[in-house]
Amino acid sequence: MRHTLPLAPQFYVTAPQPCPYLDGRMERKLFTALQGEHAQKLNDTLSKQGFRRSQNVLYRPSCSECSACLSARIRVADFEPSRTQKRILRKSADLRRNANSPWATEDQYSLFRAYLDARHAEGGMADMDVFEFAAMIEETPIRSRVIEYTQPDEHGQTHLAAVSLTDVFDDGLSMVYSFYDPDLTKRSLGTYLILDHIEIAREAGLPYVYLGYWVPGSRKMGYKAGFSALEIYKAGRWQEIGDPATHRAELHPLSVDPIAEQVARISLPDGRAPKDLPPDIAEPTST
Repeated sequence: MRHTLPLAPQFYVTAPQPCPYLDGRMERKLFTALQGEHAQKLNDTLSKQGFRRSQNVLYRPSCSECSACLSARIRVADFEPSRTQKRILRKSADLRRNANSPWATEDQYSLFRAYLDARHAEGGMADMDVFEFAAMIEETPIRSRVIEYTQPDEHGQTHLAAVSLTDVFDDGLSMVYSFYDPDLTKRSLGTYLILDHIEIAREAGLPYVYLGYWVPGSRKMGYKAGFSALEIYKAGRWQEIGDPATHRAELHPLSVDPIAEQVARISLPDGRAPKDLPPDIAEPTST
């Protein structure tokens, strides 16, 4: 059966659950389905408004009393690596890059499991099995690539060192999820992958590299603020991050607009307004 994108896609809200970035807070997401022949256009449009893709869903944080999560992207033309980042590039100059179609392999899953066990053993993805991993990689209705980085050894054999699931937008690259060999921690491969994606985007003539969310006050997200030419999506527009210390992890009932107002301000590819939230999933009232 052929599916087409509705002219006005439906948006939904997830139930609150513990925030993975800031202790003691609850997260909630606004999301819509990503499917049909116009999925790429919808993804391109909503990604410019702070949305991220997870398989066939587009989502954006929409917590009831917190607006800490800020979508971040690097302006490729203006980026200049720091001295530390130049050292990181030199350390991994031996790695070889190979871009593939989004197809999961056993080597990728083995590396993924080693990465999670070493760095995110208590995280929300810790129990992901091989079938869920394959779904994360392969269930994409848009233009995506799996970018593998291999390391040669003294015998001429190559070993998988890092992987990035990357989406291709009309204006840039989006690093959906990356993982690497935990035994190569000293190489700072997480930073290296971002630096290499900046180069890929430069070669392709794409102006931005999207990094997901930067969260002031979150140590695990703090490294993103170390890249020059970084923009954040705040108050409905992209702006220079400036001094990261000036951004607060806001926690106040008035720091977030009601869900209905957020949805009404979303721009869609055809210029139409989104459908209203169904009554059964509309924003709950306070008690």
